[in-house]
Amino acid sequence: MTKILIFDSGALITLSMNGLTYLLEKLKKTFHGKFIITEEVKYEVIDRPIKVPRFELEALRIKKLLTSNILELPSSLNIDNKTIKSKTRKFMEIANQSVSSKGRWIKIISEGETSCLALSSELTKRNIENIIAIDERTTRILAEKPQNLGKLMSRKLHKEVQISNKALNEFKQFKFIRSTELVLVAHKKGLLNIKGPKALEAVLYATKFKGSSVSFDEINILKKM
Repeated sequence: MTKILIFDSGALITLSMNGLTYLLEKLKKTFHGKFIITEEVKYEVIDRPIKVPRFELEALRIKKLLTSNILELPSSLNIDNKTIKSKTRKFMEIANQSVSSKGRWIKIISEGETSCLALSSELTKRNIENIIAIDERTTRILAEKPQNLGKLMSRKLHKEVQISNKALNEFKQFKFIRSTELVLVAHKKGLLNIKGPKALEAVLYATKFKGSSVSFDEINILKKM
């Protein structure tokens, strides 16, 4: 095993809603490592939605990936959930005390997303190469361009916010990939079930309109890669 791809809920839901979970089965065959979800993500994409008729199909698609060991839990890496929960609490406290408005902290990331950061941190500590598949823009900006966090949150919340400088250096260690880029990788490997000159464009736009925070300009760039 040389690397780990950690999946957040959003990336899995985007792929499931677009009928693209089969790509993970195909990508796993060429990936020298493991696809991992945390217990918190499992709850968000399987345990909770499988009880809701509207979301049951997506949950069953993702559950199939878990039961067939395409997706695995951290226990397969000998990492217990207690370790992840402890780190999750730490990162949630930092992240959710980084943006405030009128003296009140604003929650900006969820437990599922944060558990992915926690697992990534633990893997990095063990010198295991890893990357997080996540479609949510806020978490990525927190790590990649924290200086833009204030502008993003002001636009989202329609009010002025203040940013704590402490958060700006805590999340630099993380690396991300979106479902959109995973689809591009699958296309380059010839793994898409649909073929033709419009196939790539179609699946890239599908990820945008069903979950992935990717711009039209970014899609145009990806189409040329």
